[in-house]
Amino acid sequence: MFRDSHAFSGFSANDIPRAKEFYGQTLGLEITEDNDMLTLHLAGGGTVLIYPKENHEPASFTVLNFPVSDVDAAVDSLTKAGVTMERYEGFNQDERGIMRDQGPPIAWFKDPAGNVVAVLQG
Repeated sequence: MFRDSHAFSGFSANDIPRAKEFYGQTLGLEITEDNDMLTLHLAGGGTVLIYPKENHEPASFTVLNFPVSDVDAAVDSLTKAGVTMERYEGFNQDERGIMRDQGPPIAWFKDPAGNVVAVLQG
């Protein structure tokens, strides 16, 4: 039924201008804005909708994953841009916040609304 549908994902934020700055300037994504909502334009043609929500509660799970060829370089760039890597109890993360022993190397960080985003080698 939906085989030919161009599906997209979405999540909320409590401050659209801050989200626009973070995803557009800090992460360097192409963004369009319409009706007070943001659309992130991802490599490969995918899109993600970020919509405003006054009573927004951050997702407690990863809402967006960015595969990169070098997770160490990506974490260094994010840290240099002022992004803080998240630390999770029970995960074996190195001093930079990268977990290397369960699947591909991965590190997590939060957007301005507190939603969890990841960068992973892949």
